[in-house]
Amino acid sequence: MKGTIILALAALIARVLGAVQRIPLVYLLDDPGMATFSIAFNIYMMLLVAATAGIPSALSKLVSEKTALGQYEEAGRIYRAAIGFALAAGAVMTVLLFAAAPYYAEHMAKVPEASLAIRALAPALLLFPLIAIMRGYFQGRQRMMPNGLSQIVEQIVRLVAAIGLAYLLLQIGWGHDWAVAGASFGGVAGSVGAVLVMLYYAFKLRREDRRTGSVGNRTRTSAAMTNGDIFRRLFALSVPIVLFSLTVPLINWIDSTITVGLLQGRMTYETAVEALGVLGGRAQSLAGIPIILAIALSQSAVPVISSAFAKKDYATVNAQASKALYISVITGLPIVLAIGAAARPINIFMFGDDNGSGIIALLTASAMFQIVMQTSGAVLMGIGQMRPLIVHVVVGIAVKLACSYLFAPMFGIYGIIAATALCFVVMTQLNLVVLRKHVDYTILGRKWLGLVWTAVLVYAVGYGLEVLTHRYVQPFGYRLSHMLDAAIVGAVVLLAYAVLLGVTKVVAPEDVGRLPAPLQKALRRFGRKRQAGG
Repeated sequence: MKGTIILALAALIARVLGAVQRIPLVYLLDDPGMATFSIAFNIYMMLLVAATAGIPSALSKLVSEKTALGQYEEAGRIYRAAIGFALAAGAVMTVLLFAAAPYYAEHMAKVPEASLAIRALAPALLLFPLIAIMRGYFQGRQRMMPNGLSQIVEQIVRLVAAIGLAYLLLQIGWGHDWAVAGASFGGVAGSVGAVLVMLYYAFKLRREDRRTGSVGNRTRTSAAMTNGDIFRRLFALSVPIVLFSLTVPLINWIDSTITVGLLQGRMTYETAVEALGVLGGRAQSLAGIPIILAIALSQSAVPVISSAFAKKDYATVNAQASKALYISVITGLPIVLAIGAAARPINIFMFGDDNGSGIIALLTASAMFQIVMQTSGAVLMGIGQMRPLIVHVVVGIAVKLACSYLFAPMFGIYGIIAATALCFVVMTQLNLVVLRKHVDYTILGRKWLGLVWTAVLVYAVGYGLEVLTHRYVQPFGYRLSHMLDAAIVGAVVLLAYAVLLGVTKVVAPEDVGRLPAPLQKALRRFGRKRQAGG
């Protein structure tokens, strides 16, 4: 639980910092510049996930197995072999991205100016695989702090470098293209910061091993693994995790690649680029917030599910799968409703105008399906159903592409968002169908209607309040007033949601035990206060 909390907090802080970074960048680069930045950034995120998503989990499994048997030298040899592979793979990826950048920017993304930003990002690929290997090793040694702290430092350094370089290059007159490239280079600076943190903890762990006598321990209980064996096991374990983890970054990359080309039939090139800037620079960063808490909470049950399934303890599997899905829905929905209702004041406060508020609201709404898709996918991983999960990813991406080409000519940028929502809906449904064959789970049962009514009423209250505050609550300057409006609307939405869950009996007293412990304590404290007041 300590490790889960560390990693969850690190992911939350990193995501918030990533969203905060967009505020000054939109001011410095404008929406067209953010379109160019988002093209490079989505490549960055996709390659980051590809390089780091599955390998840490796979390596941690191998290392933890060896260290549990006292085979520290074997664990170190696996680590060194993986480091060698990471450095070679990073060099190859860097060269390929640098060489392919002009073709991709001009012929695929249809934004030639993005070539410089993509090339500025390429050196980060030298370090991504190395970071992944080191995080996996620390995870296998039960050291979560280096992983969490490196994520936070990476985001802080990336934020400072991106904003600082963009501002500096504009001030010295190099123009927007170089400013965007400077912002993109922030990813390289961030990866350097992460590596430095990991190296510090690596030296610290090595000193600890020497002090305890772990280094040089050559205990063997089985034949030593060859490099080929190491790589085969790493890839067998990591590839399915990588493919599933790539779903959202891949969808964002698809959007940055095809949006301008698809929209040019309905609007000018400049307007299409601006629409992409709003989607990539504003909406995607905000739509990624609701899923953080839900996934962090639900993932805590996955190791229990995996262990119970291996022991054929199906009662525990059913209970924990139901709990994970229940928590993700109940805790994810209010954040979706709050951001959707307050999309306009949030947009104005963060980015200076209300351009694209509808895009933010609709893309955030689709995050609800993403929450259930990723939680159900995590449960499928826990019970070893990797092959159907990968098939669902392929089907979902096919739906995304087909619907984007079908809807964009008719509905413009909203057709692109509808295609994303349908992708998540299809993947969610496929996951749940397969999960039902193996697990007798229950999310809400007959309480779904109550939850739907709760969502509709809460959103109506929130949206109506937003209209009123937008007109009448403007005591400060333009942006500060809308910060206040967003806070008011968000607070009312969250409070109304909690109250209506009780009124509609979606959350009954017997359901409180399924909620996270901190929320249980808060509800019990609230109940005691009500009884005392009565």
